[in-house]
Amino acid sequence: MKLNRDAYRGRWLNFVPMFAGFGLSTMLLTLGAAAQSPSPDAKPAELKGASESYVTIYLRNATQQNDLNDIQTSLRNVLPRAKIYGIPSQSAISLRANAEDMLLAQKVVADLDRPRPTYRLTYTINESDGGKRLGSQRYTLIVTSGGRSEFKQGSRVPLVTGTTNDGATTQSSVTYVDVGLDIEAFADGSPDGVRVRSKVVQSSVAEEKSGMGAQDPMIRQASLDGSSILALGKPLVLGALDMPGSTRHMDVEVVGELVK
Repeated sequence: MKLNRDAYRGRWLNFVPMFAGFGLSTMLLTLGAAAQSPSPDAKPAELKGASESYVTIYLRNATQQNDLNDIQTSLRNVLPRAKIYGIPSQSAISLRANAEDMLLAQKVVADLDRPRPTYRLTYTINESDGGKRLGSQRYTLIVTSGGRSEFKQGSRVPLVTGTTNDGATTQSSVTYVDVGLDIEAFADGSPDGVRVRSKVVQSSVAEEKSGMGAQDPMIRQASLDGSSILALGKPLVLGALDMPGSTRHMDVEVVGELVK
């Protein structure tokens, strides 16, 4: 059988472009895959350009430990990637984060570190005896939202709590009890006004003795303790007190005003 060289040569030349194209496509695919494959030393994409910096944020209006704790907790929840440390002695927060988180942290602090409103609470006590009005007295307390204020007026009465005798001398242990008027107020701002807890205590020394000892006085006391929401500028009657052992009667009223 004689081989037709011209026919064989024609068929081979027809295959050459096909192999050439296949080789070019394979080369291009290989180069594309190599360009997309990361090197072993490459960092994750989210860390590229995310250099961290450090800043200390001083809180201007955080007056209590709880204020600092609340702001610190909020930052940790909003910025889980940042490193946040509270410094109670400086009323400050140390922050290490990238630029994006740093800006967000400053916004969170600006929204939360706001001055607390301050209220003026005026307590009016109207006294009467046997139905006859004796007069009224007013006492004013300044209370910051979330805080407390206390007013005391009266005397300190000595009370013997014990004695010791060493054979030659006798020594007495004495403590003192506050007697008179005591007003304690807690305030907390609310959308409807101001939420106030008031405690009013009126005490006095009775003429009779307690019977426990010649030096032990008997103290009479009346107390009013309750919570209410005050509409600013409108007085509210908290309650009435009847002094034990007497015909004296006291009506307690309070009004709240926003100072700043």
